[in-house]
Amino acid sequence: MKSHYIAASKMPVSPDSSDAPVPLRHPTGPSAPPRIDASSAPLGSELHATSGMFPAAAPLHAQGHDQHPTGKRLGILTLTALGVVYGDIGTSPLYALKECFSPLYGLQPTRDNVFGILSLVVWALTLVVSVKYVSFILRADNRGEGGTFALLALIFPRRTANSSGSKGRLIVALALFGTALLYGDGIITPAMSVLGAMEGLNVALPSVARFIVPIAVVILAILFAAQRVGTDRVGKMFGPLMLVWFGAIAALGIVEIADYPSILTSVNPWHAFVFIRAHGILAFLVLGSVVLVVTGGEALYADMGHFGRRPIRVAWLGLVFPALLLNYFGQGALLIRDPAAAANPFFLLAPKVLLIPLLVIATLAAIVASQALISGAFSITRQGIQLGYIPRMEIRHTSETEEGQIYIPEVNWFIAVGCLLIVIAFKNTSDLGAAYGIAVTGTMLITTILFHVVARLRFRWPSWKAWLVTICFLIVDIAFFSANAIKVAHGGWVPLAIGIALFVLMMTWKRGRLLLNERLKEGSMPLPLFLDGVEKSSVHRVAGTAVFMTGNDDGVPPVLLHHLKHNKVLHERVLLVSVKTADSPESLPGERVRVIPLGQGFWRVVAVYGFMQSPNVPQVLEVVDQMGIRCKPMETSYFLGRERLIPGRGRPDDPFAISHWRKVVFAIMARNARSATEFFGIPPNRVVELGTQIEF
Repeated sequence: MKSHYIAASKMPVSPDSSDAPVPLRHPTGPSAPPRIDASSAPLGSELHATSGMFPAAAPLHAQGHDQHPTGKRLGILTLTALGVVYGDIGTSPLYALKECFSPLYGLQPTRDNVFGILSLVVWALTLVVSVKYVSFILRADNRGEGGTFALLALIFPRRTANSSGSKGRLIVALALFGTALLYGDGIITPAMSVLGAMEGLNVALPSVARFIVPIAVVILAILFAAQRVGTDRVGKMFGPLMLVWFGAIAALGIVEIADYPSILTSVNPWHAFVFIRAHGILAFLVLGSVVLVVTGGEALYADMGHFGRRPIRVAWLGLVFPALLLNYFGQGALLIRDPAAAANPFFLLAPKVLLIPLLVIATLAAIVASQALISGAFSITRQGIQLGYIPRMEIRHTSETEEGQIYIPEVNWFIAVGCLLIVIAFKNTSDLGAAYGIAVTGTMLITTILFHVVARLRFRWPSWKAWLVTICFLIVDIAFFSANAIKVAHGGWVPLAIGIALFVLMMTWKRGRLLLNERLKEGSMPLPLFLDGVEKSSVHRVAGTAVFMTGNDDGVPPVLLHHLKHNKVLHERVLLVSVKTADSPESLPGERVRVIPLGQGFWRVVAVYGFMQSPNVPQVLEVVDQMGIRCKPMETSYFLGRERLIPGRGRPDDPFAISHWRKVVFAIMARNARSATEFFGIPPNRVVELGTQIEF
């Protein structure tokens, strides 16, 4: 490791310091807690900031929501959940049944076929959403938070220790690939939902139907461009809008059911059995379109942290599930009465006079569905950054009161470009259906496997119970996934390609950081030896406080050695600051900051934050200042290291070794990662950056 340059500028791109914290508000006035005199604490003792140093902040995600709300509170959360959680699955009637009778399968909408497919639809919604997700998967919450990364944190509460074995690596790989598929879902969902709504023009305004793709492109472009302003105000409209949507689709279905009430008997699973027996392999292939009715089911779990389990369950069982069933029954009744309606049974349910209003509502609902997946991608990305699987990116908070409402420009434009390309390439929902199904079913299959592990390790279920539940879920998931896997050549390769590429990048980043940290440790000096040298030397001490960011809890940060080598001075107070990520969505305020006196004017500061929280090191130092170590903003300088990474061939016996091409990819990712100054909220004018060249 060689010294490369010294510069005063923004903070470095430093891959080994990507663990991160949340904004802390510093109390002032008579209500402030008494100071803890950390400056006079015994060497090596560990001091914790008291809970009183962390005044009540705006609640974050599930921890800010009552997990058992009642009355008015339950009603508000349930209404809001309609817009955020159920936008995707709520718009599936636009295209799902139409795709089941696509010319691709050659199925005619005869009575037996309609009843058979409706029976499959009913039981898909029941088994996948009502039983699997609402009844079981929602139990696997990490302090109220859901999603693939939350499951991973539940499985490995001490990730570095427990995830190193072959089984651990396999589970981590599955979780990461499931997350990568969710990004593919986030790219495809806006395209599928908006195209599905726009195809109503074929019925409402045939003369402008040829402009479906350009109109969809414009709508999506506006949607992604609007992300920078945040969803705080727009989000308040989503719930009432989706309430109107579900009321409208239920009413449309009821009108048609009234003319053919026997359609309700399709709930009998015998119809599905007869359909499968009659059509064999064709019935299996149709499952690839039936699965479209449950797209968005994964959102129930991923968005649990916003509202809690109860509002999500109430919204599903009380409104969404009945409204979807009524609409599908209505579409089925229409197909039996008029087989030609198979071209677009959803929009043909409506009287001509209501087609334009229905088209407008459908378009707005499609935008809501798109927004939910885009916001979910932002949330997943922040979790991945905190857990060390994704490079640092710019995270903007778009609400002054809701910490969870964020905007990540890189993710937004990545999804936007992918989404627009897919709309232009596929042009309609029929061609896009195969790509959509593979992303959804792949994610659901992985979630089932991870849930099994959580049930055994965290719920302590007996083996027979865990396997019984898992096998039941796997039968359904594998059937749907296999039916869509056949369509890989017809568009299913798109989410798979996206998933594989993102999976490789995430694994490369994680492995590269481990390798880089090992190289930094090899070049560091034991802290006791360094402090002994400081005590015996005559190094000049200057006024003020110096902060050295480090990803390790022991050893001397290389940037400190370089600073001393080049500048020949040390500050009166030196803080070695490490920011760690907990295996929970949020860390407890009283445990968030630890200070360890090291002697010779040195302290080690460890800040711990949850994977759903965002960093702000100056606010951590406000707490340290309250503990008696002077850290005034204008007297504090931040010294950070910018590593120039040189990919080498490595040693064959290195346990952290990765191939040369992955080292090159890691170096490129590190070079383009977001500035740590911005990520940690450090004032750029207080930063001194020292460069090093590292061969790894």
